[in-house]
Amino acid sequence: MNPLETAGQPGTIEQPVRRHRGSAIDTIDDHVGQEWPVALVFNGISHAVMMCTPRDLEAFAVGFAVSEGIVDRNADIQDIEVELHENGNADSKLPYAEVQLTVVQQAFVALKEKRRALAGRSGCGVCGIESIDLLDLQPERVPDTGFLQRLAPDAIARAARELPAHQALTRLTGGLHAAAWCDATGAIRYAFEDVGRHNALDKLIGQLVLDRADTREGFVFLSSRASYELVRKAARVGVPMVATISAPSSLAIAIAREAGVRLVSFCRENSYVDYDTV
Repeated sequence: MNPLETAGQPGTIEQPVRRHRGSAIDTIDDHVGQEWPVALVFNGISHAVMMCTPRDLEAFAVGFAVSEGIVDRNADIQDIEVELHENGNADSKLPYAEVQLTVVQQAFVALKEKRRALAGRSGCGVCGIESIDLLDLQPERVPDTGFLQRLAPDAIARAARELPAHQALTRLTGGLHAAAWCDATGAIRYAFEDVGRHNALDKLIGQLVLDRADTREGFVFLSSRASYELVRKAARVGVPMVATISAPSSLAIAIAREAGVRLVSFCRENSYVDYDTV
């Protein structure tokens, strides 16, 4: 198997491994999640390099641009081109991807003014920013559309029950994060997977933006813990509720309260913990 295979954007590769169980050793082919450097280039200037699963990259780039406040809406993005470099470059044989975005001049000028030196990461939310002053801890207030009042009592349980069926890559690898979009009944309408939980959410947000979906009429369900940045991204696009399988951080709770986002964590089919937004 070619370890750099990308045909059809599989998101995984096959890797020969030796599996140890007690005294028995079996040589088998296992699946591993793909992780590539992905450069996001705005109007010819590289802004960020993220470690990302190389699929759904157009949605990822749109979601990143919107959730990071680089653009306000999809209409501010005039063109997107995704380039996969499977053979690396002169300095490295490792594969990588570039997403070239052309944004309106107003957005590009604003980006240059607040440009951050983001290092590629698959976990940390703010690694690589230049100073504490650049932390964006003042979320927009999410408008109350009445969605939370219309939320079915068993919506969280349904989302928790349905999510595994949407995690094809996780079933193969055991190592990817998922971000799902759910309606008021808890039915999952979209789901994306990635080695990075932030990337999975950006892919989801990007697809919602591309499809012009109403982000105020649904909730995000995440397979990960709730970090500050995940809640911040959701608040930026008006999502009224974030639900996670694992724990929240203290800053995630604080951001949710300030934004008016309902945050629920430790979500299972028969239980969850509600972090009061009042």
